[in-house]
Amino acid sequence: MNTTPSLSRSGTPRATGREWLGLGVLALPTLLLSLDMSVLYLALPHLAADLRPTGAQTLWIMDVYGFMIAGFLITMGTLGDRIGRRRLLMIGATAFGLASVAAAFSTSAEMLIATRTLMGVAGATLMPSTLALISNMFRDPAQRAVAISVWTSCFMGGTAIGPVVGGVLLQWFWWGSVFLLGVPVMLLLLVCAPLLLPEYRDPAAGRLDLFSVALSLAAILPVIYGLKTAAEGGSGVTALGTVLVGTAMGAWFVRRQLRLPDPLLDLRLFRVRSFSAALATMMAGAVAMGGTFLLLSQYLQLVAGNSPLVAGLWLVPPALAMIVSTMCGPPLAQRIGRANVIGGGMFVSALGFLLLVFVPAEGGTGMVVLGLLLTSVGLGPGAALIADIVVGSAPREKAGSAASMSETSGEFGIAIGVALLGSLAAAVYRTRVEVPEGATDRAGEEAAQQTLVGAAGTAGELPPQQAAALLESAREAFTAGLNVTAGFGIVAMVVFGAVALRMLRGAGEAAPETPEEAIGERSDQPDQIDDSTEPDRADEFVRPAESVQVTGPDADPTGRTR
Repeated sequence: MNTTPSLSRSGTPRATGREWLGLGVLALPTLLLSLDMSVLYLALPHLAADLRPTGAQTLWIMDVYGFMIAGFLITMGTLGDRIGRRRLLMIGATAFGLASVAAAFSTSAEMLIATRTLMGVAGATLMPSTLALISNMFRDPAQRAVAISVWTSCFMGGTAIGPVVGGVLLQWFWWGSVFLLGVPVMLLLLVCAPLLLPEYRDPAAGRLDLFSVALSLAAILPVIYGLKTAAEGGSGVTALGTVLVGTAMGAWFVRRQLRLPDPLLDLRLFRVRSFSAALATMMAGAVAMGGTFLLLSQYLQLVAGNSPLVAGLWLVPPALAMIVSTMCGPPLAQRIGRANVIGGGMFVSALGFLLLVFVPAEGGTGMVVLGLLLTSVGLGPGAALIADIVVGSAPREKAGSAASMSETSGEFGIAIGVALLGSLAAAVYRTRVEVPEGATDRAGEEAAQQTLVGAAGTAGELPPQQAAALLESAREAFTAGLNVTAGFGIVAMVVFGAVALRMLRGAGEAAPETPEEAIGERSDQPDQIDDSTEPDRADEFVRPAESVQVTGPDADPTGRTR
């Protein structure tokens, strides 16, 4: 195995065999996190029948994991820059494995929500660590693009194999078995990471501001709670009040970051136009896909009547198509440009959402699969390219922070999609479903009016004729909610596809040849933005090369840092 680095045409060191093996190690947590999410979609009907969660609890079970990841990603990315990205990765892997075991044996909805919360906090350590390490290990821009495509494809691969693996487990075991998948993966990571991954840290980093951590959570969670309360038909005053509180906390958080000498989130990164546009585009795609995928997996089981295994198999072709399209992103971008690949792909996804608008409540499986396939093919190439633009826009010592922002955008987008679009679909469902009068008691009627899962449970206690009428109405109402949310996806894809074409043109098309090209001319007034230049890297963040400390397999034996 070649371990002596060579130089690329631009003068940057090329990765050796050790780095490529290390990439395989970094793929493990990436694969697991997406697998865990897609498995839970299929397990939802089973755990709902066992734990009997309310409509609000069901949504919290699904999205508290994503919210905790989104809330702590910035913190963990910055923490990794301080204590070491490999060390944080291993700490997170240990915590994730333990929380997965606890989730598997949850005995109530409240316990499952709590363990999913812990899994989210642990998961927040994994994603920015892996992406930041890739950015550090693969200095050559072409190799980095390929490595990020592989990393992204592994994330898609988890989505692909998750339904199949989950379907098999749910066919033979209880719903908690899906959480135990993470245990052997994390054990393998803990064994291999010290052998193949170098350690990177920024010794010049400042202290971690714990108050900013608290403010970031205080900004995110109240807003989400307010959206949930409104969608569940709760108090309008409570919903509006919590959203306003979260918004105020967000404004306070931003103001504090602008004043701190060592901010938790360095907002100057957003002054790079390609960085901001890439994050916004990533979030738009994540919102649309996060909410829609949740509804589609339930449609295949509860509306189309498929078993978990069959539903999982139906979801494999779109996921595999997304993997292939993701790997095609870098070579396609070299031919027609990144902006055209990302923006054009979003327009293709809009066609997929258009099909989902017309999915019927009966006989719509083929249309669902085709619509999801088109959306997956369209978003696949952009997923890797956008991540590369984001991490390529920041200097090496800010790799953890930039990676955490990238993952925050994606994870928070998925979580918002599940909450916002899931709540929107639930609101449509409640206005459309009709429970036969006098068919059940008040508790059964309320359950049927909240969710399709509740309607199915209530129908099981009714006479055949009334059960059939309730299920038909519930399926029609659920499908109507799916159609409405797909319309939102069309708008998001068209709008942000146009944004990508306009704002990402030229972003990351060529690596700078010299440090001066990467840095640009530093402004004496950092609060002013010069729109006449669009550097790929933010000059305000550049420190001397010595600021990134390397230890482990790639460390210089003389003790120098790089």
